[in-house]
Amino acid sequence: MKEYIDNFWHYRYLLKELVTKGIKLKYRRSYLGLVWTLLEPLLTTMVLTVVFGKILGKGDATYPVYILCGRLVFSCFSSTSKIAMRSIRANQAMIKKIYVPKYLYPLSAIIYNYILFLLSLIVLAALCIVLRVRMTWHIIEIFIPLTILLILCVAAGLILSTVCVFFRDLEYLWEVVIMLVMYCSAIFYYVNTLNSGITLALQFNPIYCIISNFRCILMEQGSIFTSVSYGFSNLFMMIYSLIFSIVALIIGMYVFKKHQDEFILHI
Repeated sequence: MKEYIDNFWHYRYLLKELVTKGIKLKYRRSYLGLVWTLLEPLLTTMVLTVVFGKILGKGDATYPVYILCGRLVFSCFSSTSKIAMRSIRANQAMIKKIYVPKYLYPLSAIIYNYILFLLSLIVLAALCIVLRVRMTWHIIEIFIPLTILLILCVAAGLILSTVCVFFRDLEYLWEVVIMLVMYCSAIFYYVNTLNSGITLALQFNPIYCIISNFRCILMEQGSIFTSVSYGFSNLFMMIYSLIFSIVALIIGMYVFKKHQDEFILHI
């Protein structure tokens, strides 16, 4: 373990450069640049609020905040997994020329997308102020679902980046999977409108669990250690999503380490 920690510390500056490069390339030749990070979730929330809140009449005064919480968390997982999945192949020229720990490529892609996600939370905070969503001291617990989300993103990134080297069709299959995850994450609908069987299944979706914890802290002004959302304990969902993410991370690290020496033969 000490060997891996020392290796990571030795290449920390390269990781920083890769993260910086990723952010710059994402908004290269873009007039809006980082501003789009703030505008995109806000515009999407406006569209969903009009469609589901106004036209279909399924929302209340805080419905935009409800949507934006789910939208931001899901978008973070979706974007990090997709970019991390392509990271090894995207950097194949460098991999073939010099030695660099290969995990830096998916990790840097995940980190810079996660940083952009954190910046987008500014929009969420502003929307809460505008709609007068009251904050309590439980807001300090927000780091818990945010940390679990990061662990899950790293786990998914390591697994997908490894598999995608050998099975490139995964890029197309993952689009279908990520769409299924989106509809099973209660981003724009209320869980209490569904039957009990579906709501029971939702709590085993780690993304939904993270979103539910996030909403609990922000909108319900409660603690995830004591609150219940739609009949389900937020503590259970927190523990489940954390265990799921850690197990997935261990699997991801093992799979990546086992196959990383074969990457150069397939990229």
